[in-house]
Amino acid sequence: MYLPSHFAEKRPEVLQALMRAHPLATIVAMTADGLVANHIPLMYFPEPGTGASAAAGAPLLGRLQGHVARANPLWRETDTSVEVLAIFQGPQAYISPAWYPGKREHGKVVPTWNYAVVHARGTLRIIDDPAWVHGLVTRLTQEHEAPRPEPWAVTDAPADYIAKTLQAIVGIELQVTRLLGKWKTSGNQPAANRQGAAQALAAGSTEAQREMAALVAAHDRES
Repeated sequence: MYLPSHFAEKRPEVLQALMRAHPLATIVAMTADGLVANHIPLMYFPEPGTGASAAAGAPLLGRLQGHVARANPLWRETDTSVEVLAIFQGPQAYISPAWYPGKREHGKVVPTWNYAVVHARGTLRIIDDPAWVHGLVTRLTQEHEAPRPEPWAVTDAPADYIAKTLQAIVGIELQVTRLLGKWKTSGNQPAANRQGAAQALAAGSTEAQREMAALVAAHDRES
């Protein structure tokens, strides 16, 4: 990933927050047929300073866990000796140069697109174990049902139905050895242009625009 220093985000807590808020990852893996991409919700478990990955003894930063359909060739055909890449896409929004005071002052501004992403790299572990997968789907369900007034639980479904469903899925775990964050949030613009973009985005019609407004505004608070 092209990553100029003014767009780099290195704080682990910030990267983890984006992965939690936007858990649907794009997993890019190498197979005998070449590169394949799958879109899979993943749950991140940090392990700072502990353990070692299967890849050349690199330190583990954490584990990304999820599951795929048994019919999905990802778990059977991925070359587990080669790193895979999981991409988490956060807020994104078009940025109009009309929002910049610089347009009125000198006109030397152009449109761009802001976004925040996390790239997680590491080796893929396949876990074809119904008990492990049962524990994972229970945690995933608890995580995503928690905001609901009456959360659904795995135990709400008949036990035989859950057992049959578990047979149809396979667990995966990405042992993370590298996390890269890119926050293209107008960090290369003068403060006045950032403020103009943040104000226009905050008044936008979509949640993504308002989320991006908060990220652009945060740059000034953190600098």
